[in-house]
Amino acid sequence: MAGRIRQADVEELKQRVNIADVVGDYVSLKSAGVGSMKGLCPFHDERSPSFHVRPTVGYFHCFGCGESGDVYTFIQKMDHLSFTESIERLAQRINFELHYEEGSGKPSESGNRSRILAANTAAAEFFVAQLATPGAAEGRKFLGERGFDKAAAERFGLGFAPKAWNELRDHLKGKGFTEEEQLQAGLLSQGEKGVYDRFRGRVIWPIRDVTGQTIGFGARKLFDDDPGPKYLNTPETPVYHKQQVLYGLDLAKRDVSKTRQVVVVEGYTDVMAAHLSGVTTAVATCGTSFGVEHIKLIRRIMGDDSGLGEVIFTFDPDAAGQKAAMRAFAEEQRFAAQTFVAVAPEGLDPCDLRLARGEQAVRDLMDAKVPMFEFVIRQMLKNYNLDTVEGRVAALREAAPVVADIRDSALRPGYTRELARLTGVDVSEAQVAVSNAVKASRSKGMQTTSEGARQGYAGAASARPSGVSGEPVTGLSGPVSEPTGPRVFELRNDPSTRLERDALMALIQFPELVGAELAVDATQVAIMDPNLATLRDAIGANVTQLGGETWLDRIQSDLPQDFKPLLTQLAVAPLPQNGADQTEVYCRGVVISLIERDLVRRKSELVGRLQRTSVDQGEVSREIQRELLELETKRRSLRQD
Repeated sequence: MAGRIRQADVEELKQRVNIADVVGDYVSLKSAGVGSMKGLCPFHDERSPSFHVRPTVGYFHCFGCGESGDVYTFIQKMDHLSFTESIERLAQRINFELHYEEGSGKPSESGNRSRILAANTAAAEFFVAQLATPGAAEGRKFLGERGFDKAAAERFGLGFAPKAWNELRDHLKGKGFTEEEQLQAGLLSQGEKGVYDRFRGRVIWPIRDVTGQTIGFGARKLFDDDPGPKYLNTPETPVYHKQQVLYGLDLAKRDVSKTRQVVVVEGYTDVMAAHLSGVTTAVATCGTSFGVEHIKLIRRIMGDDSGLGEVIFTFDPDAAGQKAAMRAFAEEQRFAAQTFVAVAPEGLDPCDLRLARGEQAVRDLMDAKVPMFEFVIRQMLKNYNLDTVEGRVAALREAAPVVADIRDSALRPGYTRELARLTGVDVSEAQVAVSNAVKASRSKGMQTTSEGARQGYAGAASARPSGVSGEPVTGLSGPVSEPTGPRVFELRNDPSTRLERDALMALIQFPELVGAELAVDATQVAIMDPNLATLRDAIGANVTQLGGETWLDRIQSDLPQDFKPLLTQLAVAPLPQNGADQTEVYCRGVVISLIERDLVRRKSELVGRLQRTSVDQGEVSREIQRELLELETKRRSLRQD
């Protein structure tokens, strides 16, 4: 029977791993208040961040699509892992030793994702070792001719696949990997005569995900007798999906997040040349064109929500490069960042430019970038004879929609004048053409607004509820899945409900700062909102053991299933106050306000009873007055703390 991970290990590992560090491998996070961080949601597209992480409680929640959970849930959802695999991935991350029950040793993982990743890791080590062998002379020559020395090869993990048909297969068999596992990893191919190494006689680049795990390989042909394509990549596997992978992102992600810049080049050697030249934000697609999934990946890493970042594309000046540029332009509106194009002189790509003119030339290339719109307009105009009236009119008609699509309306008049200059028409003619293009865009439901968001693309912001901070939550790809059960957004926005919500948030997030005495009192007050009242009861059931690492788990265990998402939302949402030094003051203050509200309510009820008590009920009257005195004493003591 397969071993089961000991529950104590599961709980201890969860406490040791910082969820913000794990999420930070996939999403650029920034402060969202005391103890809270936020970023663009990795589970749906959005313009402004609604994905929150609270490291102190170990939970995440997206107020846009409703996805939430702990660090295990996050890894499961992001990397499509089982619960066991997510535990083992995180244990490996911090070198935490797991213990297994109900069996001997670690459970069998044949054929699953963990085995595929392990096979890729072993294959990468094999390829690296092979690069130093006599048989890899042609591979070392290839790299040397492109300016990559041994240090560069080591930095990027380059290797060599020997020309033999089964050398890798036999090596991995000796490591305990079956042919079936190697086939699933894309390391072997199946032919009429059996299986054989997919990569043979080629320079090898390991392709890694954002966490640095090897998920596939890219291979470049070296020998004339190789009938395969110039570049050969790992096929689609359970861990490798080329539409969702960018080569070099594992190395570039920190600087991409820090500088809010990404440079998209066209090949593996271009990424290497850029990084070695100091352009450490360079990435490349892996055997496919730049698409929507790549944009989503970049936006999450960059934190693309302010419009302050920049995305620079480098294209060859040939027909294929121009075609790639137009494809990229078709998706340009998906970025909030500004987009640019950098084309090297004489048609050199970054690798050749580094060889011919040095590393400074590669850095200068990025400084010489031009806005994407300007580049696209110039490319369009090359197709027309601007010496004729017909050519100028046709060129104007094709290029005007490009200007109309510029997100920043303040830039549109300037580009309209530039369009008039480039086509040789009057500015008034260009203005009419652009105005007509804007109207046509609106009629198709793709209106360009002054804020730069296409309503036909992003959806109407007013159609969704506001978040805790009052900001609308919108998705870029239409409707998002709605969680079951009550949500923070569905709570009433009146002062009374806001007080109840904020006080419970303080109790959930910072119970120790609130203190045991206030916490007990708070769990006994009347809560008008029925959903929040259910949470109050669950908190009250655990208030005798206030706080601690299992505080949230204990509350959750006493909640009905439909109310658990609401608890997560309140645990992750930022408190409506700033300044870490004021957190205790705020938390105690908002809880005291909730208790005081209840004291006032109870006082009002007692006063009413007293007024209805007849003069011959002296004992009852004295009892009511005694209770009123106790309430007043209690109220004064609260404000003296």
